[in-house]
Amino acid sequence: MSLTVALTAIPASAVYVPPSKAATLVTANPADNTPHAQNGSMRAFAQIGTTVYAGGSFTGVKAAGATAWSTASNLIAYDIGTGALKTGFKPVLDGAVQTLAVSPDGKLIVGGSFGTVNGVARKNLVELDPATGATITSWAGRADGGVVRRAIVHGNHLYIAGAFHWVNGTEHSLLARLDATTGAIDSTFQVDASGARPYPDSTELVWGLAVAPNGNTVVAVGNFTKVNGAARNQVVMIDTSGTPAVANWNTDRYVPACASTAFPFYARDVDFADDGSYFVIVADGGDGDGYCDSTARWETADRGTDVKATWVDFTGSDSVTSLEVADGVVYIGGHFRWQNNTNGDDSAGAGAVGRYGIAALDQQNGVPLAWNPGRSPGSQLPTGGTSWGPIMWEMWKGPSGLFIGQDSDGLGNEYHGRLGYFPSSGGRTIAVQDAPQAASGFLYLGAGDGKVKKVSYAASGIGTASTVNQPQLTGAKAAFALSNKVYWAKTDSSAASGSVLNVSTLASGTLSAPWVGSGYNSWFTAASMTGAFFLQGRMYYTTSSSNSLFYRYLTPDGSVVGCTAFTLPTTGIDWRTVRGMTWVAGKLVYGSTDGSLRKVTFDPAAATAVAGASATVVAPKTTATNWNNPTLFFATS
Repeated sequence: MSLTVALTAIPASAVYVPPSKAATLVTANPADNTPHAQNGSMRAFAQIGTTVYAGGSFTGVKAAGATAWSTASNLIAYDIGTGALKTGFKPVLDGAVQTLAVSPDGKLIVGGSFGTVNGVARKNLVELDPATGATITSWAGRADGGVVRRAIVHGNHLYIAGAFHWVNGTEHSLLARLDATTGAIDSTFQVDASGARPYPDSTELVWGLAVAPNGNTVVAVGNFTKVNGAARNQVVMIDTSGTPAVANWNTDRYVPACASTAFPFYARDVDFADDGSYFVIVADGGDGDGYCDSTARWETADRGTDVKATWVDFTGSDSVTSLEVADGVVYIGGHFRWQNNTNGDDSAGAGAVGRYGIAALDQQNGVPLAWNPGRSPGSQLPTGGTSWGPIMWEMWKGPSGLFIGQDSDGLGNEYHGRLGYFPSSGGRTIAVQDAPQAASGFLYLGAGDGKVKKVSYAASGIGTASTVNQPQLTGAKAAFALSNKVYWAKTDSSAASGSVLNVSTLASGTLSAPWVGSGYNSWFTAASMTGAFFLQGRMYYTTSSSNSLFYRYLTPDGSVVGCTAFTLPTTGIDWRTVRGMTWVAGKLVYGSTDGSLRKVTFDPAAATAVAGASATVVAPKTTATNWNNPTLFFATS
């Protein structure tokens, strides 16, 4: 796709720009000793000490490497280190386990769609002895009608959500809070969701639930339209800092219908970041005008009746059904084939990044990171196995890794029956990578193939240019610095778009041999940019044909360019005349067709990001230096 085509219907800039943060990924190689479930699905996990509890809807289980299945239904326990099944743990539940939590006194809380536990009537909520699976009969909690889909312990609060209307004999619609130690109802929490969306086979329920780490905010998602009488469609924020109440937070992004005959609701899961500053919602739904088949980040502090997402990543009409936000990474799972695919519709559009059912996204912008295990068994699928199912039910970050519960039998091109585990060991840390933050350094200006002019630069002014050989920099167009690397565009007739976005390391002022940043960028006509710079997860750029300052998301981990172009609100600059630009300590420093170098304050979060009337000339055109070249970047060496 040409750059011109890709810039149609450009969305306005979001105001908030998330800060750059380090992140830590789990390994992409799933553990080999995790046991297998024979059928059905795995839907919930908890861990007490070295024992993992896994719940769902299944009838058989076996240890890794075993040949014979053992009868086991709905809930098992195994050792995290060895994978050995805990044969002394023998609860009997007559229905599916949907959620697991650990009480403050170390017991196992189980929610789901069951009517008896260990042969005794107990609807949908129970506490078990973690060693034997015996019922803790003194624990009072029970959901008297309707499935318990989520249970979360925070302090001594137990939040539950599902399709129930009564808890402990008291009326609570879809949401409730209990004393986690005793199971007694918390009468101060009376927040009731109701009113299924008006589509076929639509039933009111809360499907996903998250509690902020500080306990002051709860977000619930599911099939409802009102909460305590207030209009809240599929998503509600609850203020729990005092007496629980519906917060002044609402969005219209989950109001429109998607493919409503198949998906009466589509907000499927929600989770907070470790610091509670934001939360993420994932959705299925098919085609539609809302956030169908998407992942979206929302800032916890935002309030209002029309809150906007910080970013949204679309799959191109494939479902996202589960997520986990942990260690600066947004992990998502589902029945998708691509991410970064706003331009696709059941196909790979311009910018699509192949991710088969599981992905890790950059928290700053939603672009896929270079973590790609895939939800496939490869060649290891046994007879009777399921290679690809519609739902990933659960992603849960335990003390030392990421657990996966699903309805199929593959992860990382290996057989993993319905559950898997990606240990933290063997993962990697992604350091903060951004534009150089120093207030002084050097400007590099293109000066023909294999050469640049190097000029010292500071707020007080610039020095005298000297010509420096850069033999690797040939045919360069727009360029920008990112950490210790320089990204630079180049015309390339062999590329699908006719150009590539190269990357070179910059060490002691010398550029290395380049490599193509990402094969997923082949659609992007990088050589059409007349200037570019990177800042906080965004690549800002100009073109000779449009009087706008554009940006696209870009993740340094994998160098993938975002599929959507945005514009910033600016005044006073004809961006068609810009030739080369860079960012230095809060200033946009740019060359132009008149040969002069200028600077102006740059604030991407302001109502006017650039006010051109305040621009000042840093250096005029001279016979020695003409600031009319798209290759312009700032570095500290």
